[in-house]
Amino acid sequence: MTVLRSLLAGTCALALAAGAQASDLKVGFLSTLSGGGAGLGVDIRDGFLLALDEAGADDVEVVVEDTQRKPEVAVQVADEFIQREEVDVLTGIVFSNIALAVVPSAVNQGKFYISPNAGPSQLAGRGCHENYFNVAWQNDAMHEAAGAHANDAGYESAFIMAPNYPAGQDGLTGFKRFYEGEVVSEVYTRLGQTDYAAEIAQIRASEADVAYFFLPGGMGISFLKQYADAGVDIPLIGPGFSFDQTILPAVGDAAAGVRNTSEWSPDLDTAANAAFVEGFRAAYDRTPSMYAAQGYDAAQLLLSAMETADVSDADAFREALRAAEFESVRGAFRFAPNQHPIQDIYVREVVERDGVWTNVVVGPSLQDHSDVYGADCDL
Repeated sequence: MTVLRSLLAGTCALALAAGAQASDLKVGFLSTLSGGGAGLGVDIRDGFLLALDEAGADDVEVVVEDTQRKPEVAVQVADEFIQREEVDVLTGIVFSNIALAVVPSAVNQGKFYISPNAGPSQLAGRGCHENYFNVAWQNDAMHEAAGAHANDAGYESAFIMAPNYPAGQDGLTGFKRFYEGEVVSEVYTRLGQTDYAAEIAQIRASEADVAYFFLPGGMGISFLKQYADAGVDIPLIGPGFSFDQTILPAVGDAAAGVRNTSEWSPDLDTAANAAFVEGFRAAYDRTPSMYAAQGYDAAQLLLSAMETADVSDADAFREALRAAEFESVRGAFRFAPNQHPIQDIYVREVVERDGVWTNVVVGPSLQDHSDVYGADCDL
């Protein structure tokens, strides 16, 4: 079984095995495991560990630490992973501002970083690096798909809103790149904000055909509840981050029928996905989120590279990662030259099934999609 431990007492983690032992590969897992956004980090962690556990990966040691959603803490943790723990691979970061604080230094020190979530444009384009792989998406992708869906739905004017941090900025840029209608207002909120009365009043007054918002985690829960209570009749759409399984149980019928975009859904019809959803429910007694699916695929990518190369041979291991010879839970998956995914992105709808609020696939929005920033990457 995989060896799992944390650097500090009190870090919440699922212990798959106790004690320490020699390993062929050591992973430093740093993520948001407390405070705002903790549900996202916990799901990434749980999906990652599930894949290792199912594979019986006793040659992998995972060291887990909480970044507390603070860049300065994340930098300290990453330094400890690299200098003291001598990890081979880092992973786990949720938020783009933390990725930008940690990743460039880590990869320039010869460590591999596999992103199970954050995909800032800077690391997809001119800031790309041969040791940086993103198994989730580039930040703009879900928003681009939402812009395309808004066109298909006939919305001619849109109010758009996101938190004021790199992923929020990338998100609204992505929506506007594909949306052909008029953006009547573009609003950036404070990261971690929970009171949206002023923004909801702005949406109501805008008389837009649709309101597009990107608010992950607790921010999305607060907004959706307040929006439903306000009785605004302007329909909502969003990326999957705003309607994820970490959000829907707390929101309930306030999100009923809303359409959103994601590269993954629990009902996605692949054999690997069916097995993953069943295994995750059995292990954790809850339905997995897209974050859990991304964590699971990150571990599957890592395991696939270990089958053909040793991490001590960095060039061979890098090529094994680039090959991406694993069965993704989302179906077809491969890397673009900038080591970000080429994949399908779907429109989903929020429904209630067997007393649980979840998403179901409506159809594809963008197929074989890759990001625009790769044109500036010289890999």
